[in-house]
Amino acid sequence: MPGEPLRLTKRDIRKVEKQVDEVMDLGKEIRTLFSKYNDEEFDISWEVDSAVDAFSVFSSRWTTEILATLYIAGDRRFNEMRSLLRGISSRTLSDKLTTCVGFGLVERLVEDGPPVRVTYSLTEHGRRAGKLLSPLVAYMKIHNGKIEGPK
Repeated sequence: MPGEPLRLTKRDIRKVEKQVDEVMDLGKEIRTLFSKYNDEEFDISWEVDSAVDAFSVFSSRWTTEILATLYIAGDRRFNEMRSLLRGISSRTLSDKLTTCVGFGLVERLVEDGPPVRVTYSLTEHGRRAGKLLSPLVAYMKIHNGKIEGPK
């Protein structure tokens, strides 16, 4: 885990917080738009079920970490991923990468050898998910004290 918090100017922290607020406002607008397409009174259980389904891939341990690693660090080979993801076993990494490939978030690129080289990269769907998760990650970094203002 990172040691000292990243120090930002008060101005930049306010800018990040403002952008997070804008994303939250957009989320409200999207939910309102969806609710207009219900024939009956807005069905909250549909929204909850749909949200749970949409986040099912992200709720599994290591999946979000793998996506964040590829989003932040770019294309990586298996052992590079394993060294960046402290504490993950080779078996778990292999299984989770297979899951991410199956959901269309990660692409597995095989280069003929010798030696055969396998590189993992985010698909367009994975990159878009990463971009959408970035404001949440920024918010959580500030909330958890990983980013602070000047001393």
